[in-house]
Amino acid sequence: MRRLMSSAAVAVMLFAAGSVSAAPAAKSKPKPAVAAQVGTKGATFATVTTQLPRNVRPSHYDVAFTPDADKLTFTARVKIAIEVVEPTSTITLQAADLTFSKAEIAGFGAAKVKVDDEAQTAAFTFAKALPKGKYVLSIDYAGKIYKQAAGLFALDYETEAGKKRALYTQFENSDARRFIPSWDEPFYKATYTVEATIPTGQVALGNMPIASSKDLGGGKTLVKFATSPKMSTYLLFFGLGEFDRASVKSGGADVGVVTKKGDTAKADFALKSAADILPWYNDYFGTPYPLPVLDNIAAPGRSQFFSAMENWGAIFYFEYALLLDPKISTETDKQNVFTTVAHEMAHQWFGDLVTMAWWDDLWLNEGFASWMEGRATEHFHPEWNASLTAVGSREYAMNLDALQTTHPVVQHVETVEQASQAFDGITYQKGEAVIRMLEGYVGHDAWRDGVRAYMKKHAHGNTVSDDLWSAVEASAGKPIKAIAHDFTLQPGVPLITVTSATCAAGKTTLALTQGEFSKDLQGKTPLAWRVPVTVQALGGGTAKTLVVGGKGAVTVDGCGPVVVNAGQSGYFRTQYGPERFAGIVQNFAKLPAIDQLGVISDAWSMGLAGYQPATDFLDLAKATPSDTDPQVLSKVASTFSAIDGLYEGMPAERAAFRKLAIAQLRPLLAKAGWAAKPGEADNVAILRADLIGAQGGLGDPEVVAEATRRFNADKTDPSAIPGPLRKTILGVVAKHADAATWDAIHAQAQAEKTPLVRNQLYTLLASTEDEALARKALALALTPEPGETLSSTMISKVASNHPDLTFDWAVANKDAVNDKVDNSARTRFIPGLGAASSTPATAEKIKAYAAANLAEGSRKEADKAAAAVLNRAQIRQQRLPAITAWVAKAG
Repeated sequence: MRRLMSSAAVAVMLFAAGSVSAAPAAKSKPKPAVAAQVGTKGATFATVTTQLPRNVRPSHYDVAFTPDADKLTFTARVKIAIEVVEPTSTITLQAADLTFSKAEIAGFGAAKVKVDDEAQTAAFTFAKALPKGKYVLSIDYAGKIYKQAAGLFALDYETEAGKKRALYTQFENSDARRFIPSWDEPFYKATYTVEATIPTGQVALGNMPIASSKDLGGGKTLVKFATSPKMSTYLLFFGLGEFDRASVKSGGADVGVVTKKGDTAKADFALKSAADILPWYNDYFGTPYPLPVLDNIAAPGRSQFFSAMENWGAIFYFEYALLLDPKISTETDKQNVFTTVAHEMAHQWFGDLVTMAWWDDLWLNEGFASWMEGRATEHFHPEWNASLTAVGSREYAMNLDALQTTHPVVQHVETVEQASQAFDGITYQKGEAVIRMLEGYVGHDAWRDGVRAYMKKHAHGNTVSDDLWSAVEASAGKPIKAIAHDFTLQPGVPLITVTSATCAAGKTTLALTQGEFSKDLQGKTPLAWRVPVTVQALGGGTAKTLVVGGKGAVTVDGCGPVVVNAGQSGYFRTQYGPERFAGIVQNFAKLPAIDQLGVISDAWSMGLAGYQPATDFLDLAKATPSDTDPQVLSKVASTFSAIDGLYEGMPAERAAFRKLAIAQLRPLLAKAGWAAKPGEADNVAILRADLIGAQGGLGDPEVVAEATRRFNADKTDPSAIPGPLRKTILGVVAKHADAATWDAIHAQAQAEKTPLVRNQLYTLLASTEDEALARKALALALTPEPGETLSSTMISKVASNHPDLTFDWAVANKDAVNDKVDNSARTRFIPGLGAASSTPATAEKIKAYAAANLAEGSRKEADKAAAAVLNRAQIRQQRLPAITAWVAKAG
């Protein structure tokens, strides 16, 4: 699954990484059975965590159903091939929002059904016990079609011919039980045969190709899909609507894209990317993709929880994550399409073919897919410099991981809500960073060979983390399990401090100590890690060491300044001390771009946390050459925006800072220009948009005026707003909009029939700085006008500029707000709306909301949001004065 950052996580990033999501507790509070030791023991039927009795297990589901899209209901029958491993008269499986009319097993008659809504289970009790053996459990039932992305759900969209409705499924993590009464847990793998009675003329989609189709008359057609391979419930998929499909043969499969009618051209880049990636993945994993078809399915709408989902053979995407529309898509969109496709396709092996045994090891799916998308990008698009993007991902993880609300990569999960909350930056981005570090430690070839062995050994099965470590250790002939345990079984960020640096005979020897980087628990005894460290002397050599037991030393050729974590593969922060850091600043222009980005990131985060002066970032920004990698310049621009946000409510100090920041950024925009130049690097296009957005946010009168001029000229001049800059230019205009401009954008949104563009326009309405217009956008979000799945995006967008206002409003309207949010995102949505606040009282409100509305075990995201608020307030109090003084002196 391609996750979306929650509002709370974004709030952490607003200032920590320099870049600009409560609901009533869900009814389910299922209790887990005995769990295996987290992440370290092999998964077996007897030991893996389950919320169901262990006496029965499924092997095949035969599902026949009829959806009624107009009434938002469906009827169904499922025949489940089961094995009773212990005699029992009751079979308990998972079910949510389902009603049952009949359940039976041949020879044992009909069962009495008892539904437990709180536990999300249905128990089928027979008059006599079933002995050990194999049976078929037949169940007739009915269910709901939802308006948000959970279970079987509907998406409505506008076309020139009027409103249309399509159906899709979303089952991860625990929503297959809303479609099929089932053993809805990853360990209970089974095969599936699905048939559906659908409106004649519509297109049905599934994990496998359609095996047969029969016209039933009366406007109905029966379609039956081929039997799936053995897989977990959450990977099952069904879609229905007026679709078009384009495909190519690649890697032994029919690789396709599916869109609403008329949109396949917008998926050309995605189709080419998928066709390129598949044979490369076949080779990398050493196991060919096992299904005959691999479809990439685009759907209008949005979710607060995810942007894409790796259903086996039928990957689901919201349109913005797969389609490129020349009217509005940017270079960033293009790169995101590639990385999202690469991420979801990596899941076809890591997650689908081999699946974690329980949600404790979710990172085996998501961390690996996040890492693999980077490897695919480096291979197919080296011009995008994906290794620098990985630094940004690592920063995202570290800034969550340095708060006391963090958790280990491998964490024990007990409830559905906790499983949903496990889809976070620690699972994804820290998991990715740890893999990148370990691959660098054992070597590319050894890592790949270990992955190949892991795939072959565990195909169609379930694993825990140590299964992967054992495979890599065997291939590398080098112990990594202890290092891996340090970084995955305990939370936190190591801090490597250079305590001395001496030069003799043309070599520099560094003495290193290991502590722990923390933003809110700096007095605690640091945890211990075995830390792989790479150093490079400027103009000299490179050397590696493993810091063990809190201390280490390394000698490197050369006597210039030495960069610790050279190449930025390590998961740790670095502290140099004033003298050594000054040497790096003086030679900053000579560093490789990736180390420039790493040093800037460390200096900013370390400065905010008080380990070094917060103004060290400003010294580095001043020393950053204008011809360095665009991603480094974008980092500088976004961090200026983050600092600007800290000055909220301080008009004089903000004005002085803005003057300095604008003066530094203007020459960069002048060089990039407002129009693309022939032959320019792709990342320059991203930099151009980043600079316009940052300077517009800083209130640069030149940029605001030019954006406004182009917006007004767009009515008569098609060239006034190039497609790749439309989002950015309109974003600047919307941010500074008055009532007339807001109404003009609103009119465009109402008239627009293309969902991809329409959704963007409604989101812009929520981007305004004006409080009255922000309230207007919030009121609009609760109406049917934007669309059922876009409302939550609008609310989150308002919160980015008005967190206190939005949080209070959402609490006052919590039932209406929760109705606009995915089931999987409800425990994090309302708390996260206040996360960008710097008002300590808001942190207390978030905690109070969680206590009143969320189950005790489902408050992690609320805790993160509150911690982000308090951290931001602390920064304003303790770090901002030094930045203000630096600005005054520089001015």
